[in-house]
Amino acid sequence: MSKSILAIDIGTTSVVCVIAQNDLNNKINILGVGTNTSDGIKNGAIVDIDKASFCIKSAVDASKSSSNTEIVSSVVSISGIHTRSIRSSGFINIPSGLITKKEINQVLTMALYDASIIPDYDVIHVIPLYFKVDDNDTIDNPLNMNGTRLEVYANIITAKKTSLNNIQSALKRSNIEIDNFVLSSYASTISTVDDELRKLGIAVIDLGGSTSELALFKNKSLTYNTIIPIGSESITKDLSIMLHTPFSAADEVKKTYSTLIKKTSIDENTITKVKVPILGNENESKEVSLDLIQPMVHARVEEILCLLYDKLEQSGLDDTVKTIVLTGGMSKIPGIDLLTKKVFNDLPVKISNPKNIKNGYINFEDSSLSAIVGLLIYSLEKNPFFELNSRKQLREQIQTQEEVKEVQKDKITSIAQDTSHDDTQIGSLESLKNIQSEKKKEKESFFSKAWKKIGELL
Repeated sequence: MSKSILAIDIGTTSVVCVIAQNDLNNKINILGVGTNTSDGIKNGAIVDIDKASFCIKSAVDASKSSSNTEIVSSVVSISGIHTRSIRSSGFINIPSGLITKKEINQVLTMALYDASIIPDYDVIHVIPLYFKVDDNDTIDNPLNMNGTRLEVYANIITAKKTSLNNIQSALKRSNIEIDNFVLSSYASTISTVDDELRKLGIAVIDLGGSTSELALFKNKSLTYNTIIPIGSESITKDLSIMLHTPFSAADEVKKTYSTLIKKTSIDENTITKVKVPILGNENESKEVSLDLIQPMVHARVEEILCLLYDKLEQSGLDDTVKTIVLTGGMSKIPGIDLLTKKVFNDLPVKISNPKNIKNGYINFEDSSLSAIVGLLIYSLEKNPFFELNSRKQLREQIQTQEEVKEVQKDKITSIAQDTSHDDTQIGSLESLKNIQSEKKKEKESFFSKAWKKIGELL
């Protein structure tokens, strides 16, 4: 039975569970997928454990039904709604003069211990912003460098213990123990933005159902994250109230007809009106003009983007941002990139879907699946970024099959050399025994000849 990981993205609108494994050729194999509508979850936090447990268990069971593998670890996303960031630093001396993973782990642990962690919070990430080796500043990767002193400046992401405990309690009913928590916006960035873009300096905006998260990156490191408790569900509520129609009908209108682009000319085949059920009397329906929908959607989306822009200015890191990346379900609204560019002072804007992991279960090229894909990459990527995870452990590199075979080959060669050396020693011993035997025979022959001559004389 093969071993695999279970990734769980607990969102406000849906829970997605994926069982996967790395085939050690840097390829992620999807073995099972389960989804379910979220219940008991509000603004990214569990508000009803019984309901949340049931919907999570249903999604987990669905993913397990198509996979007969042993789950050895699990990783779960956590919303930034109850997180805080702390800057810290640490240093160690290096008596050996060579920096290995051991020293990197030690200096990150030192930065963690030197941080002033609020008692009600627990650490989920210790992310290095940059390292220093002796007098060399801003080093991204100090591994295998020579030096006598190693320093690190780190961004420590913490989350409320009660939120973490509630998620753990909800998953216990599915007999799942959580190995790692990963910040949702961090996971979304991992799946949608490549290393080069993260190095230049970006702002990733994850537009979800009831929350919108902002994460800033520079030199591949997460430098800042924040969240506002407003998402695409607010658009649905606005439409439900203004059109006087049930929430489900308003949500369907939003998904089908939302746009931020004004129509300059109307084609004969263009739909201008749509029928919706009347709230309180769903058996009857009425026609509403689509011209009423566009201004409502525009007003709410603009409000969300303006609030996120204010958060960016408050961070004091707005000058490090060179590009805006949009992801999440609300990024599917036509024209949202143009509006974002206008709000964020003409910065380049890119709408990004997660990296495609080919499989026979689900199409991952969907911006609403950015977080779950990020969890898989975080857990199974071959060359992980140096950081301490939520278990305060250094993320380890995964070897490919070729590397495993090479290690095994080296071991076999080493054993063969040892055996050859032993054979040489055995051959030498046998030669020595033969020489000693010949000498013994010569000695015995000499004495026998001497006794014979003495006998003849007598």
